[in-house]
Amino acid sequence: MSEQEKHSVDTATLNEEMLNTSTTNNESGELSVELTEMEKLQMEMDLIKAELAAKNDQFLRKVAEFENMRKRVERERYMTIQLSRAEALNEFLPISDDLQRTLDSAKNLSVDDSFLKGVQLVAEKFENVLIKNGIEKINETGVPFDVNVHEALLRQPAPNAETPSGTVLQVFEAGYKMGERVIRHAKVIVSE
Repeated sequence: MSEQEKHSVDTATLNEEMLNTSTTNNESGELSVELTEMEKLQMEMDLIKAELAAKNDQFLRKVAEFENMRKRVERERYMTIQLSRAEALNEFLPISDDLQRTLDSAKNLSVDDSFLKGVQLVAEKFENVLIKNGIEKINETGVPFDVNVHEALLRQPAPNAETPSGTVLQVFEAGYKMGERVIRHAKVIVSE
């Protein structure tokens, strides 16, 4: 092989290698562009996923907030109804007391039995209405004085030495409570 043929073969080989290299570069350039496109799409997808997660979190928080508000409104409505009921029944308590006083004083007087039975029936109906509405009478004697349910009108010495100090001796006016809520405190005499 002559020098010229050698040079010609070397040039052809070099051109072929350059062509291959540029194709590879071109192909790798396209791959590089493709990877960039893929990365771009992946980043977009990650961004959308993050937005979706944020919106989902926001939605769940709103649902929980709504549920809490619904429960609060329901609880407030129940409390308002109970308070209204207690206030309405509180207006009738003096009538119940008067009926009871009438029955107590009629025992010492000569009153027509049919009249007394009528008053007794009305008093019993009234008591049943109170019980039906969850109203409980506070009229026990011999129990420790409790400021939450009693109102002390008077302190007097105990009738005997066995009665401890701070004991309810007598109930002047019965108290009433609805569940744990006191509607009216019992007016009592307490031992010293």
